[in-house]
Amino acid sequence: MSFLKNVIKFSFLFALVAFFATSTQAQDDKSKRKSPPMETTGMVGDATVTITYSAPSVNGRTIFGDLIPYGKTWRTGANEATTFETSKNITIEGQELTAGKYALFTVPGKDKWTIVFNSVWDQWGDYNYDKEKDVLRVEVTPKKLDEPAEQLKISMSEKDGSSWVAVKWSDTKAAFSVAPVASN
Repeated sequence: MSFLKNVIKFSFLFALVAFFATSTQAQDDKSKRKSPPMETTGMVGDATVTITYSAPSVNGRTIFGDLIPYGKTWRTGANEATTFETSKNITIEGQELTAGKYALFTVPGKDKWTIVFNSVWDQWGDYNYDKEKDVLRVEVTPKKLDEPAEQLKISMSEKDGSSWVAVKWSDTKAAFSVAPVASN
């Protein structure tokens, strides 16, 4: 009976060690990706906005119009779909976005970008993107950067009393305004 108890204890301990080793390896693998995970957080009025994405590098490639084709939906990063989460209702380019978590997709173009907030945030890339799940789409005008950005950066900032989210990569910047919902 004692032998059986020891076998059970050993099996349990082995399973526990294997579980933690696998969990640690999965976390380590994510941090060692070629396109590392990034997060930016900011306040828009009293709403907390958090954007989580993976940041690829240019690595000598032509990005927009080649690696990222014009007119095609892009996950706005690498790996999992970029997520945009707001704790309260806000406006994006003057249109209301309800509090929640969304996939942030973009459709880059030479003269305009479409910024897309999709209700299916937990997905890999944009392979299962479904336009029917879009909750908000806005258009913005991209600008050329004075200095190219080697690694994708999504940032939040304030300028002239307005809040902005900017997507910068390669020689391009696309920014959209974010604001609290106007009180009645």
